[in-house]
Amino acid sequence: MSAPTRTRRWLTICAIAATMGLIGAPAGAAAGSGAASPFGAGKLAAKAKAHLGGGFRAAVAAGGEGEGEADEIQEGADQRAEARTSPGIVAPGAFAAAWAQLKALPQAGGEWKHLTGLPYDSDDPRYRDVSSNSSAGMGKVTGRMAAVAADDQGHVYAGSAGGGVWRSSTGGGHWQPISDRLPTQATGALALDGHGRLWLGTGESTTNADGYLGAGVFVLANPADGQFGERSRVGGAELDSTSIHAIRFGGDKAWAATSKGVWSHSLADLSGPWTLEFAPNPDYLHGGAKAADPSAPYKNITSDIAVDPRDPSKVVVAVGWRSGDSYNGFYTEVEGSWQRIASLGDLPTGAGDVGSVTFARSADGSRYYAIDQSPQQQATDPNSALAGIYVSKSGSPLGPWTRIADYRKLAAAGSGLQQEGDLPGLQAWYDQSLQVDPTNPDHVYAGLEEIFETSDGGAGWKAVGPYWNFNFSCWSIDPAKQSGDCPQTTHPDQHGLAVGSYRGRSYLVAGNDGGVYRRPLVGQTDASGHATDWTSLNDGTIDTLQYYSVGIGKDPSGHGVAVNGGLQDNGQSVLRSRDRVMGSNFGGDGGDTLTDPANGCNIAQEYVYLAVNVTQNCAVNDGSWLADPAKATSFSVAPPDNALGGAGARFIAPLASDIKNGKVWIAGGRHVWVQSQGYAIRSGDAWSSAYDLGAGHVSTAVAASGGKVYAAWCGPCNNQGFTRGIAVGNADGTGWQQLTLPADGVVPNRYLNGLTIDPADSAHVFLAVNGFSRHWTEGPGAGIGHVFETRDSGAHWTDVSANLPDVPADSLVVTPGGGLALATDLGVLYRPAGRTGWQRLGELPAVAVDQLKLGPDGRLYAATHGRGLWGMSLDD
Repeated sequence: MSAPTRTRRWLTICAIAATMGLIGAPAGAAAGSGAASPFGAGKLAAKAKAHLGGGFRAAVAAGGEGEGEADEIQEGADQRAEARTSPGIVAPGAFAAAWAQLKALPQAGGEWKHLTGLPYDSDDPRYRDVSSNSSAGMGKVTGRMAAVAADDQGHVYAGSAGGGVWRSSTGGGHWQPISDRLPTQATGALALDGHGRLWLGTGESTTNADGYLGAGVFVLANPADGQFGERSRVGGAELDSTSIHAIRFGGDKAWAATSKGVWSHSLADLSGPWTLEFAPNPDYLHGGAKAADPSAPYKNITSDIAVDPRDPSKVVVAVGWRSGDSYNGFYTEVEGSWQRIASLGDLPTGAGDVGSVTFARSADGSRYYAIDQSPQQQATDPNSALAGIYVSKSGSPLGPWTRIADYRKLAAAGSGLQQEGDLPGLQAWYDQSLQVDPTNPDHVYAGLEEIFETSDGGAGWKAVGPYWNFNFSCWSIDPAKQSGDCPQTTHPDQHGLAVGSYRGRSYLVAGNDGGVYRRPLVGQTDASGHATDWTSLNDGTIDTLQYYSVGIGKDPSGHGVAVNGGLQDNGQSVLRSRDRVMGSNFGGDGGDTLTDPANGCNIAQEYVYLAVNVTQNCAVNDGSWLADPAKATSFSVAPPDNALGGAGARFIAPLASDIKNGKVWIAGGRHVWVQSQGYAIRSGDAWSSAYDLGAGHVSTAVAASGGKVYAAWCGPCNNQGFTRGIAVGNADGTGWQQLTLPADGVVPNRYLNGLTIDPADSAHVFLAVNGFSRHWTEGPGAGIGHVFETRDSGAHWTDVSANLPDVPADSLVVTPGGGLALATDLGVLYRPAGRTGWQRLGELPAVAVDQLKLGPDGRLYAATHGRGLWGMSLDD
């Protein structure tokens, strides 16, 4: 049986809702492009080909490959960052200032209702259609976890990419958020010190380009029952606007590996400032001569710190940018100065061979382990970026180190990644974690895309948490089973591992792009080396789901509404009115979405780059399409720009329906695409190009009313010559023109993220502008303001931002009463009809709200990128 092709499925896009700034990739740092196979369907499609001999129609076939998943991951991350940084780089303090401005606004009425606080089953047997990943074996999921920690009293701490820190007191499950009082919800590191205090390093640490930087390090003295607060910050403002990659302890010091070098702090006095121990390129730090250089965020990255357990004065730091730089390497302090280490045995030390690194030491001090990602290998080896896994049997971080695994060895250990060009460690710059059994220094878990285990110090390995179960002979799409006879696995992309115990039972906790999972520390495996005892801890009390979009329509049952939305790395969720468990009816990354207000099971869901699928029954299917392709209930209807990948559309590209005619859809790529069959569309051939935005230009927002269409675009979209514009014309292809945006700079030269049309007048339009004003953005034409209004189809614009905080604006809607609701990176704001001032609309966690939609039930719906979906009655 042929192995299914892994296309761009588990993607690493967002660490939203921190407070102090963000990382934007330098030009050329990511190179993904090309068409992607639609959805996660490619895997099931390949399996179907094996069953059917390739005899089923193209609508359910896997599409062509792009340039590889790792490249595309980086491209997607870059594009989200571009929206918030272009046309320049963002100075430190931008989010802190916005947070203060937002808290000072008056409070509007209304209360948000949390909608997604229930289990989300990625293997829901109701939705085993062509475009679903159901039956892969991950079970219940939530949003990306960046770090985990655990103690021996049953307390588990999970730090999410953009939804804050959560605590369980029962070994996992029954979660409570414990960092909602902080202005940042992006986690980089979690660590318990010898006094039982929980250290939180903010700012996600995966070096993905969209990762918002944090507000420093916070300590919770009583993590078993306490809550983080702003006063629990360690030190002063030294680590503002950084991402914390790791927190380690040695002697009387806490060490922080950050995006701004290596810092230390006394463990005894938490009030004093942090001390900068080492920065390889200090001129690029804030206040330095090169601080404004576009490459400054990449010149002092430290991924981890190893402290000699026998002599805490001996410290080895791993520094370097994942894509390579001359300063990359290992350093140690010799007679008061930090020096590059020339040799560590098998562990590479050359600048081209040291990228992202993770250390772990055994409890008895006899072993040190390390994972190393090679920038040179990432650039030249299509199979993997993993240089290897290494051990220092001396227990010293100075070695000598011996390699105990490379990607070929791991692939042969039962990995779910078996295809050339897609082997373990392809994303080693992003997926790294290590954990040593506290009772056995030769028993080690290593997290990459998958989780591997060795019980003999690396002589032999098992893929105890394979990527998925589609590859294996035990797999079946049978809806009576989770994934045939295969055991549950974990969600891919591992970011944190920890060991804890509860009531005398020790366990491993894994944090990944699907949330938190657990298995016994010494568990059971099958003949293939796959663990048979994984348990998902995503019980519905924890919601860190990262939505790009939301759609609402009346439930066909006649009761309430059906709510769906596209998610980072977790497909599309669908929640019907009487569901107690959300299902996943589309796989991969879920982008923008359209939903029929009259029938919530009529759904169009974007994957990425305008890979659009459509269903008219919520994609309910028992998998019978495998034997009879005519029984498929979702259909690939991608516009032609999808075939061009990143040259044809943004990673998350805009979709909209005409507010006067729901059968007319607009899709924005290089072209403005129009189709008029509504949810009855069955082929991408139904789209016609209404307008060509021009070579190098791709749409960022679209809106239509009564046949009149507005399309915002950018290109180039990064800080290397950023340009933007708006085109206006008719859906039939007539009357198109590029607007001449005002020469006086009323509309800033920043990313145009949202368009909404007054239902009463198609010439009356509002525009949401992302990024920060020129006060914070060092780039040409950054301007000021975030919301703009035109009453003459864009000929003239007025800045209506008024008292709006200087925060990236993402989406807006005109309410039936004439008010204006605005989604921002720090919540939802509201301007009542006839007023000029803005108010806070209810209370949401401090996360980005990517999209707002009005529902047919008279409610406003918010898609947050880290804390799920929320709704509010407009009557409030």
